[in-house]
Amino acid sequence: MLFEKEFLLMKEKSKVKSGKSRLHLLHQYYSYTGFYEFIWETLKKVSPYILAFLIAVFVLNKYFNINQGLIHLTEILPVSGVLIFFFLSETFLGLIPPEIFIAWSGKMDAPWLYLAVLAFLSYFGGLLSYWIGIGITKIATVHNYLEQKMEKQLKNSKKWGGFLILVGALLPLPFSISCLAAGIIEFPFKNVVLYGSLRLLRFLIYGLVIFHVF
Repeated sequence: MLFEKEFLLMKEKSKVKSGKSRLHLLHQYYSYTGFYEFIWETLKKVSPYILAFLIAVFVLNKYFNINQGLIHLTEILPVSGVLIFFFLSETFLGLIPPEIFIAWSGKMDAPWLYLAVLAFLSYFGGLLSYWIGIGITKIATVHNYLEQKMEKQLKNSKKWGGFLILVGALLPLPFSISCLAAGIIEFPFKNVVLYGSLRLLRFLIYGLVIFHVF
């Protein structure tokens, strides 16, 4: 009996050590491949634009309640109009919070059906954004700039493109922008389809929360 307890204790310690080893190896991999440096440099480059956008939103919201305006828009537009507006938003930058539309779906006769429609519209909007990104790289000036000025960044971005899509799909960040960036770096489309499908999971989780299922 004592031997069995010691064996189980050693097994548990081995599992903890194994878990720590995996995390340590993962950390080493990201360090050696320059992932952390890439994230830091990217954040430094985009932060001025993000800050400018936030300031613009703050100033605009001071004189016009953006959220109330969007909610009012969902009230006056027909169902087809709301869905088209949402799809366009999720295709071009996706800066309008999807929570507004999820709340709108909760007021419908079949809330889960409309939530499913919104989820797939968001997903396909992101996939369309990917092809817009591919199209942007076909512009000669853009193509030359990417090849000459951003060769290193593009190489690193392709290496971690899956992470980029996962962040956009699951976190409260514009999924469309993640997919657009994936298209610009020419990340494999089949991987975008796979990782991007987690966008559907995000809508399910939001639905469970907003519809007060629990």
